[in-house]
Amino acid sequence: MKMKARSAILRIVGAAAAAGALTWVAATGGVTGGSSTESIATKAVADEGPGYAIEDFAYPNADKILAEQKIKLKSGDGHILLAECTGAPELMEVFSHKSEKVCFRVTGDKGYLSLEIPAVFGVKGNNYAARVEMSAGTEQKTFTVDKNTWTAVGETADEQGRDFMLLEIRTSK
Repeated sequence: MKMKARSAILRIVGAAAAAGALTWVAATGGVTGGSSTESIATKAVADEGPGYAIEDFAYPNADKILAEQKIKLKSGDGHILLAECTGAPELMEVFSHKSEKVCFRVTGDKGYLSLEIPAVFGVKGNNYAARVEMSAGTEQKTFTVDKNTWTAVGETADEQGRDFMLLEIRTSK
């Protein structure tokens, strides 16, 4: 029985080595030196191919959202999404003096969103642990948002009553 298993393993390893060798031959054209004509042709085809897709994590349709809703969504990991404010308990709600209520749906185990909403004074949390990073002038403050309840942030949590800009939202389960 052990002999059959060992024989099967050797066949699998041999097949894998052969596949790797064939892949190498196909990729290199089977030529190590090659003529200058082959190198130029290979280089020309490679240069004409499509470029790499590089994820910049920019928020989709951010320009349209800024124009329509006056909130600047910069970038994130895709787990905190702008949502229609329906009053659903799973939504995080952000209140600002400069814009209407803004709502976000959170998905996954954790989320991150970089944005700019001026004059934010309150956030209603959902069932995620959340922190918001805000600024008033050059001063930055982090506020912990209570789950499923209202949290005073920015102006309402500041002794001087200053306007605060919401800069980041971070969530976790």
